[in-house]
Amino acid sequence: MNKSIRNITIFSLVAVGGGYVGILLDRLSPPQDPMQGLGALVWLVSPLLANLLLRWLGGDGWKDFGLGLKLKRGWLWYLAALLIAPVVTLLVVGVGAAFGALSLPGFSVGWLASFLPLLAAGFGSVAIKNIFEEFAWRGYLTPRLEAVGAHPFLNALITGLVWAAWHIPYYLHFLERTTLEAHTSLNLGVFILLSLALMPLQALAYGELRLASGSVWTVWLLHNIANAISLPLFAGGFVVVNRDLVGTLLSPGTEGVLYSILMALVGWSIYRRRISLKTGKVSS
Repeated sequence: MNKSIRNITIFSLVAVGGGYVGILLDRLSPPQDPMQGLGALVWLVSPLLANLLLRWLGGDGWKDFGLGLKLKRGWLWYLAALLIAPVVTLLVVGVGAAFGALSLPGFSVGWLASFLPLLAAGFGSVAIKNIFEEFAWRGYLTPRLEAVGAHPFLNALITGLVWAAWHIPYYLHFLERTTLEAHTSLNLGVFILLSLALMPLQALAYGELRLASGSVWTVWLLHNIANAISLPLFAGGFVVVNRDLVGTLLSPGTEGVLYSILMALVGWSIYRRRISLKTGKVSS
């Protein structure tokens, strides 16, 4: 087996399997809060640890690790990372409101003054967690698939499926069920299947931003902002989504169908831009 394919396979198995090892550890020694126990730590660090070991001992090297900021060359991509999630969310909120899929009880003349502190708190609460995530998915899987010649759409499909599968132990065990139920009316099985379908769409935007910028920090920023917007929108009561099929389709959260489709379109646009810069002509 090709060394790179072997290492990608090992990474994927460790990333997906780490959460189940964490659940087993929690079964042996139950923590008061699953998110504060040893199991959650194992689940969170397994993908990044696999990345580091495969680069150090597995022969992948550090050339495409993406640790550098690359601000001088990639400042425009940082600007994109700041704007993508707010613009996509606003579009989805607008469409959802127009079709009656959601209501906006928290929006008023002074809503921004109430929302910004929640946004800042949300950004801070996920900043460390997303370092572990992004230096796994976009710090390893995306560039290593790129290195073996995977088409960007296949790259996004594989990365998105592994990314979604990594979340399954989180949904099953680590996340409080009441928190999940506050965001969706779908039963757990359907929600997991939906995430497997939607996360590859979002992975196209994340992966293309990573490849275009040459840095993981752009997608770390995008991921933080997406999470920081989604959490207070629902928890702060700014948006209330109907608990039906239309609400699922038009939810402004990262689990929304329209949201994911728009993110895929963003990824496709970045892909075209990246290829045009690389080849000197616009890719069809």
